[in-house]
Amino acid sequence: MDARETYEFWLEDAYFDEDTKAELRGIAGDADEIAERFYRDLEFGTGGLRGIIGAGTNRMNIYTVRKATQGLANYIIKEQAQEKGAAIAFDSRNMSPEFAEEAALCLAANGIRAYIFPSLRPTPMLSFALRELGCAAGIVVTASHNPPEYNGYKVYWEDGAQITFPRDKEIIGEVNAITDFGQVKTMKREAAEAAGLYRVIGSEMDDRYMEALKKLAIHPEIMREEGKDLKIVYTPLHGTGNLPVRRILKELGFTNVHVVEEQALPDGNFPTVSYPNPEDQNAFSLALKLAKEVDADIVLATDPDADRLGVYAKDSRTGEYQSFTGNMSGMLILEYILSQRKALGTLPEKGAVVTTIVSGKMAREIAGAYQVDLIETLTGFKYIGEQIKFFEQNGEHEYVFGYEESYGCLVGTHARDKDAVAAVMALCETAAFCRHRGMTLCDQMETLFETYGYYQEGLCTVTLKGQDGAKKIASMMEGIRGNVPKTVGGLGVTQFRDYQEDVLLDFVNGTKTATGLPKSNVLYFELEEGAWCCIRPSGTEPKIKFYIGVKGTCKEDAEQKLAELTEGVNRRRPPF
Repeated sequence: MDARETYEFWLEDAYFDEDTKAELRGIAGDADEIAERFYRDLEFGTGGLRGIIGAGTNRMNIYTVRKATQGLANYIIKEQAQEKGAAIAFDSRNMSPEFAEEAALCLAANGIRAYIFPSLRPTPMLSFALRELGCAAGIVVTASHNPPEYNGYKVYWEDGAQITFPRDKEIIGEVNAITDFGQVKTMKREAAEAAGLYRVIGSEMDDRYMEALKKLAIHPEIMREEGKDLKIVYTPLHGTGNLPVRRILKELGFTNVHVVEEQALPDGNFPTVSYPNPEDQNAFSLALKLAKEVDADIVLATDPDADRLGVYAKDSRTGEYQSFTGNMSGMLILEYILSQRKALGTLPEKGAVVTTIVSGKMAREIAGAYQVDLIETLTGFKYIGEQIKFFEQNGEHEYVFGYEESYGCLVGTHARDKDAVAAVMALCETAAFCRHRGMTLCDQMETLFETYGYYQEGLCTVTLKGQDGAKKIASMMEGIRGNVPKTVGGLGVTQFRDYQEDVLLDFVNGTKTATGLPKSNVLYFELEEGAWCCIRPSGTEPKIKFYIGVKGTCKEDAEQKLAELTEGVNRRRPPF
C-alpha cells in the first residue's frame, strides 16, 4: 500500500482506537502530512526507535511501540531467554509512561516477565537494574535530548549495554518481519499481574544503585571536608535527574546544592527550554542566572534521561562562568581518576580508557602519560559498553573510564551506558579535590592544556528533514566517498577511513588496509598538524554531522586553527 492507502486503512480498521482516528481525520486535507506520516514504517534502527509522537506508521505511538516490542519478544523467545524476563524504564517525555506500559504488556502477553519502574528513572538505572535482576533484555522509553515532539525506545541486552552487531541486526530482522498489527500480542495489566508477568521494581533498586555509585569515590574524606563549602547549581532540565542527583550529592557530603526551581519538576513539554540538551548553551540560561545570585562554583545540567552532563565553572580570575565541552569535562574526570588511582596504587596494570573516534584527542596524551591503553570505537556509547563485555570475556584489559564528546561518560562498570548521575558525582569530587588544593576547575583545565596540548574540537551540523533530506544526506556521503579530497581546510589528508567499505587509505605510505572496526556509514580524515575531520549522518536525528578537531601551541593558536578548519569544512559542503 502507498501512503494514502495506509492512511485510509488506519482510519477504517477496528484495531486502531478512536483517538488515533480523530487525529488522522484532522490531517485529511494535508497530502504532504499524510505522506510524511505514512511513507514508511518508523525505522527500528541499531539502537531502537526514535521519532515524532503522533498517529501513523512513521510516528511514535502505542502501535509502533507494540510492534517493536513484539519483534523483541520473538527474538527473546528464539534465544530461549524468556524465563529471565526484561526490565523497562522511562523518562519524563510525553507518552513515556504509556509507551512503557504498552511494552510491558506486550512482553507479558508473550510469556516474558516484565519488570517496570513505577515512575521515571535515568537511563543508566535501567542498565544497572537489568543486570541486578538478571534479565535477558531491557527497554528505555526516551528520546534523550531531542526536541519535545520526539520520543524513542532503546533496547539493551543482558550485559547492560545497548544492542550491537550482530544482535542488533537479528532483532531488527524480527521487528521488520512483523507486517501485520494482527501479529502483535497484548493483554490487560490485571491479567499480567495475576500471572506474575508484570512486576514493579521496588525502591530497593534505587538504594542498590546509590551504593554502587558511592563505591566509586576515590577520596570520600575530601568530599566530606569540602562538600559543605563547594557551591553547586544544578538543573535536571525537567527530566529524570532531580532526585537521584540530589540524593547522591547529599549522601557524599555536598550540602550546598541549589536546584533551578523552574526546571526541577518533570515536564515533557520542556517549557523553559527550546531544546533540552546540556550541549546547548541556551539550556543553561536559568542555571547561570541562579549561579550568579548564589555565587556558585560550578553549574551542572543533565538531559531528560540523565545520561549526559553539561558543565560550567566559575573562573576566579575573571569572575565569569566558563563552559566546558564534553571533551573537556571528560578530561577533567579522566586525569583525576588516573592520577589519584596511581597515587593510591589502585590503577590496574592492564587498564584501558575507551572513547569514540569523534571524541577529542587529548585522551591519547593523558592515557599515555599514565601508561594505560586507549581504545577507540565507533560513535555511540553502546560500543564503549561493548568493550567492557569484551574485557570481561578475554581478560586483556580492565576498564578504567569511558567517555564520548557528546557529554557522556561512565565511571565504573555498574552500568554499561553513559551515566550522568555518576558523572555528577565524579565531576564534583574532582572539583572538591581541586578546591582542597586551592584550585578551581578552570585552573585545572588550563593545567591540562599546558601539560598535554591545546586541543579544541568543533561540530558543524546540517539538518535535513523528511524524505528529501534523507536522500540529500545519502547523496552527500556517496559524493565524498567517490571523490576523496586530498586536503581539508588547507591541511593535507594523511589518512582516510571509510568505515562503510572497511577501507583505510594511508596517503603517506600509499597503503590500503582494513579499518579494524565494524561497518558504519562514517568517513574519517586524519589531517596534518594533528587535526582531523569525521563525517556521519546522525543515528537519532535528521542531520549530517561534521566533527573536527585541532591541536594548537596555545589557546589562540588552537582557536585560529579550529576557525580555519571549520571554514574549510563548510566550503566543501555541497549547497542544499
